[in-house]
Amino acid sequence: MVRVVMRDAAACTAVLEAVPDAVVYVGPDGRISFANTLAGQLFGYPPADLAGLPVEVLIPESARTQHRQYRDAFMAAPRRRPMGAAQAELAGRRRDGSTFRADVSLVPIRAGAAEDAELGVLAVVRDRTERLAAEEELARLEFLADRAQLERQVGEAQRLEGLGQLAGGIAHDFNNLLAVISSYASFVHQEVASEAATDKWRRVSQDLDELENAADRAAALTRQLLAYSRTQQAEPRVLDLNEVIDGLADLLGRTLGGRIELVLDLDPGLGRLLADYGQLEQVLVNLVVNARDAMPDGGRLTIQTSAAQVDDPDLAGAPCGRPGRFARLDVRDTGGGMPPAVVSRLFEPFFTTKPSGQGAGLGLATVQGIIRRAGGRLEVSSAPGRGTTMTVLLPVTEAAAICPGRAANGSPQPLRGSGELVLVVEDEASIREATRRVLAGHGYRVLTAACGEEALAIVAREPEPVDVLLTDVMMPNMLGTEVADRLRGMQPGLRVLFMSGYAQGLLSAQGAEQPRMELIEKPFTHPELLAKVREVLSAPA
Repeated sequence: MVRVVMRDAAACTAVLEAVPDAVVYVGPDGRISFANTLAGQLFGYPPADLAGLPVEVLIPESARTQHRQYRDAFMAAPRRRPMGAAQAELAGRRRDGSTFRADVSLVPIRAGAAEDAELGVLAVVRDRTERLAAEEELARLEFLADRAQLERQVGEAQRLEGLGQLAGGIAHDFNNLLAVISSYASFVHQEVASEAATDKWRRVSQDLDELENAADRAAALTRQLLAYSRTQQAEPRVLDLNEVIDGLADLLGRTLGGRIELVLDLDPGLGRLLADYGQLEQVLVNLVVNARDAMPDGGRLTIQTSAAQVDDPDLAGAPCGRPGRFARLDVRDTGGGMPPAVVSRLFEPFFTTKPSGQGAGLGLATVQGIIRRAGGRLEVSSAPGRGTTMTVLLPVTEAAAICPGRAANGSPQPLRGSGELVLVVEDEASIREATRRVLAGHGYRVLTAACGEEALAIVAREPEPVDVLLTDVMMPNMLGTEVADRLRGMQPGLRVLFMSGYAQGLLSAQGAEQPRMELIEKPFTHPELLAKVREVLSAPA
């Protein structure tokens, strides 16, 4: 409780006039005993005119009754109330009837030294109008900034959706064309292989190499578009990352060329991943190609794996926010490094530092998308003159690893057939014939159909059961999934392998009671086709 002795009244008045806020002293009868100059200015009264008036004249009419009740309760149990501590929204009323939102602090005061001295209250009043206006303007600007960011995000999402629709729209036909080019180039390659000893046929063989390489690059670009736009179907399986890297070592070495040394440092205690083999391969190749381009004068590329325990969900970066055991992959080059401005944009789609025509700018954006969808994280550490390290964290699984192209006992699967009957359903005649030639040339008996109806008719009249149905997904009149369902009705337990250049929704639409769907993406090489058919045949019916 503050006590003010009356002989100090002049000094108190001087002090209250120096306060940079409106100050009003109210006696126990609820009337104003003192108001400083700023109070007069705030409420529109000469300070002397306020003396003797009930304090409710400074309160909006709608709140006066409630204020009297509050004032009586306050005087019965006086206590200091700091500025901003009021439970309700406060307002003041000026002499002209206008109101303003206010902050008020209250201090109970006894005007004298005696215990029975008059009890009053000193009120400090502050106009909140300008501060609230500034806060509201700040909130408005923040809202506009958030809305602008949201609009950018929506625009980006719509652009990506459009990209996905565009990619999906062209992928099927484009991949069919690439499948024809790759298959028939491979056939010609096989024919000229025996004659390649002569200069003439050696040049033809080299030309065919270039043709096949171009088809492979076009297929890779299509896969990047599909993966980035999230329309590419993934087939997660349990993999050993070290085995994947070992299997790619020769390819990666050829990709780097003779001037760059490839160093593998693989941790045997790494753990296993649940990931799509092809997409994991794509991640590695993209990271290695980017490292190669950063070392035009040669250098060293180190691929290192290690086990990592991540306890902070923010560090793990997984969409589910789970910490735990992760497999860490570091791809480290000794190139020139990158400035922060480039690093900050590195994963933007279509951003590239390469000359025009030498990069689509989708590689790292695709890599980041694949890793995020696998529950992992991709980070980059780089500085000019210090090289670049790409770090990938992927969650591990406890399931047993199965390497593609290998049987359960780890031995390589045979690629040749033993007279098994394969029904190929494909509406593109050139692909149908190329597929037939590959399978027939490797020990399989082959039936072909141009559409679903023809396939049903063949199976209905064929006395011998079909071992494998190899069918395109996107066909007119009857989709490959419907062909498979109807043929399984005729021949329960039929093994099915789908092939498609664009199979959006195929695997995700698979019901819980449906058998596992196997898919090979076009364009595929002849060894890939043979390996996949053998894999399907090796699985239980």
